[in-house]
Amino acid sequence: MPEDLMRYDQLAQNALRGVVREALRKVEKSGLPGEHHFYIQFNTRYPGVSIGERLSARYPREMTVVLQHQFYNLQVTEERFQVELSFDNIPEKLVIPFAAVKGFLDPAVQFGLQFEVVEMKEEQPAPPAAKPEEPAAEAAEAAADGDTPKVVSLDAFRKK
Repeated sequence: MPEDLMRYDQLAQNALRGVVREALRKVEKSGLPGEHHFYIQFNTRYPGVSIGERLSARYPREMTVVLQHQFYNLQVTEERFQVELSFDNIPEKLVIPFAAVKGFLDPAVQFGLQFEVVEMKEEQPAPPAAKPEEPAAEAAEAAADGDTPKVVSLDAFRKK
């Protein structure tokens, strides 16, 4: 089998991250419609992620945020989004590149996506891979009253 020099796996992930981007753009313009709400899991150490020191210490590898009732100043660009959330009644501004997103779930309609976060090459070594602390799918299962979310994993389409 020839080597995949086109990197279709990365192209597919980028396209599916576009779904997340467009969903957030709709919310940025019009707010969350109906019962929709989002669980967004991301790598907190990915280059370009900006969270406060307190959150960084609490979530050293990954974090899941929920956009539902109280979030402010959502701004979406081609490469990232930023949002203000409250943690223990303390407002925090988060900046999250789409490339750092590991999972996206809308439990209102049982729609979810999981991504592989590819570390960008930097001068400093990448942190070791770790077991997820709070997977979005598990968090959403608890919120979905027993219905199992449909999560699309790209691993099923990859060569083994």
